[in-house]
Formats: sequence, C-alpha cells, structure tokens
Amino acid sequence: MDTDRIIRTFTDYFREHGHELVTGGTLLPPPSDPVLFTTSGMHPLTPCLEGSPHPQGRRLTSVQRCLRTTDLDEVGDRTHLTVFEMLGSWSLGDYGHSQSLRWGYELLRDGFGIPPERMYVTVFGGDEEVGPDDESLATWRELGLPVELTSDENWWSHGPVGLCGPDSEIFVWTGGPGTPPQGGPTTDPRWVEVWNHVSMRYRRGEDGSLRPLPQPNVDTGMGLERLATVLQGHDCVYDSDLFEPWTRLLPPLWAMDEPSTRLVCDHLRSAVAVTGDGVRPSHTGRGYVLRRLIRRVLTTLWRDDPSRTLSDLPAELLGHTLDHFRQPDDPGRVREVLVDEERRFGSLLERGRRVLDRPRFEGPLTGEDYRYLHDTHGLPRDLVTTLRTS
Repeated sequence: MDTDRIIRTFTDYFREHGHELVTGGTLLPPPSDPVLFTTSGMHPLTPCLEGSPHPQGRRLTSVQRCLRTTDLDEVGDRTHLTVFEMLGSWSLGDYGHSQSLRWGYELLRDGFGIPPERMYVTVFGGDEEVGPDDESLATWRELGLPVELTSDENWWSHGPVGLCGPDSEIFVWTGGPGTPPQGGPTTDPRWVEVWNHVSMRYRRGEDGSLRPLPQPNVDTGMGLERLATVLQGHDCVYDSDLFEPWTRLLPPLWAMDEPSTRLVCDHLRSAVAVTGDGVRPSHTGRGYVLRRLIRRVLTTLWRDDPSRTLSDLPAELLGHTLDHFRQPDDPGRVREVLVDEERRFGSLLERGRRVLDRPRFEGPLTGEDYRYLHDTHGLPRDLVTTLRTS
C-alpha cells in the first residue's frame, strides 16, 4: 500500500464516520502561537481541546505535517525524522475513548489489512494520582487483543502544565515472515507502536494538581512514515516510498556511509518543506532552524569532499518533496535558497578558519573564547568545534 493510498484510506474512513477533514498543511502555527513550528497533529487544535468550539464540528480528522528538532542528534537511525506527517482524529466532547479504540482496531484490521494476531496494546495501569483505565482494558479484552498495563508509558501530557490523560497504544508485530509474535511491547522491540489514542480528561495546573476537563476529548495520532514502513514491510523509514526518489538519486551523487546518507536525505527533504512554507534562512527563530538544517547537511557533505555542492541536487528531488507536501513553491526558487545559504556558509567557514589560526586560540578554548567567537565573529560553538576537528 503506497503512501497516497494510506492517507486516502485513513481520511475516508473517518469521514465515513462523521469526521470533518480539517486543514493540516503548513508547518507554521498561527501568529498568536509562541512556538516556532507545529510539532504534533493536535497542536493546532489545542484551544478546541480546552473547550473552544471548532467551526467544523466536534468530530475532526487531519493529515498534519510537523517539525521537531528535539531528536536532531538521532536523525540517521531507522526511525527518527525532522519533518514528518501525523494522521489524526479527534472527538471534541463527542464520542468516548472506547469508541475511538474500536474504530482504530477496525481500520487497522479491515482498512490496512493488519491481522489481529499481529496486534498488541498497552493501557494505563494507574498510579498514585489516577486509577487504571478500566474502560480501555475492558474494550480491548472484548475485542480479543492482548494487553500490557503500564503507568509511565501510557500517560500522555502536552508538557509539565496543560492537557493530559491516560492513553492506549496499538503495536504491530514486525518480526517478518515465519517469525510468530513473541513477548510484548515492553519486552520485544519488534513490536512497533503505530497509533496512540489519548483519553484527554485532565489539565495539570502550575501547582502540579490535576483538574478534570469540563469537556473530555479523544485525541489520536499515527505517524504516516512509521505506518508506511510497517505496511510496506520495511525495517527503516528511509526504505519506504516516502523517500523515493531521495534514496535512489543521492547515493550515486554523493557516496557516504548509511547514517550520513540518511541524515542528508532527511535534512534536505526537511529544508525543502520548510522553505516551501515560506521560511528563509536567518540567524533567529524559524530561519535559524532552516539554516541549521542546511549547514548540518553541508558539514556532512564537505567532511569527505569539499567540492560537493547543493547546486548538483536533481530537480526531481525538490519537485517530489514540494508535491508530496502540497506546496506551490517553485523548485528553482527553493534551489536558489539552498545554494545561497551554501555560499554564505562557505564564506563563514573561510573566515572562521582565519580567526582560529590566531595564536590566541591554539590551546583549549574557554567559555569566554566561545562567547567572543560567537558575539564578535558570528561563529557558533558547534561550528567552532567542527573547524577545530577538521
């Protein structure tokens, strides 16, 4: 099942069950939102989850592209991405958590063709504040799926303060043909979580106390890339059709080890998506995130061959990414942004090398040295470290 069909299957199912499809495109939150980028499917709906009415009703679904920088250092492994898409469904004070679980099970089984014997679920088992989620436990037992009870792993929160509640996670066995399911999600990593259903019942206050929401909600989120990887029988998100033609065209162009190839694919694809949403490189805010992505790519590319240049990027890669994220930007204009930032970074590296060649910086650098290099010469600490080790 290719990605386009996965998206259609998901959104069609929930629309058939009375959900309105809401716009979930842009990475940029509303101007009143203090965060730089949308980080989850529920993020744009936070006011509605706290009780404000939504103009499209109380049953919603979306495909929301998101960006997270908290996992940047892990990009290059089998699962972590900077820009990804979240398939989501919501009940804003309408149906309950049990109904959401039933629909989730039905869609995975009948819509995506996952056999029930390849599914396992986890449920909140209670802690010193809140009792076990007996409703979810009873629902899964009625549906015949095996259940593990946990506490820390099945409590969802938007942060130390704000919306929270128990969740139930659905896992799929990925052991491969001829390998029957073994153990459970907490004991065998071949059980891969694909869908989280949150019973959003509480708000945690500044004092740490829990207060029931006047409107209990259901919030579900399923990563498109992870689901595609599981349904297509791969072990790595970069092997799914979402990264074609990236993984086809980049290795012949720039020969690198596997983690470096993955990082370059992810960061360039993410940079194209961020640029497609109208962001341009700068030294602050969203522009600095984009600048950091591009410069991490260039640092990786130039480590082995300083002659590599982003001007060699095939137009097919830029167009493929813009088309997938439904962005109207022109591939040629995106290329200009990338190449211009490459030129700026190259000039900064030349200046940085000249500065670091001064006798003052021959020995170990102090905190004062790093502050001087940043404030006077615009050389961030990570760049200085790169220059001194290259």
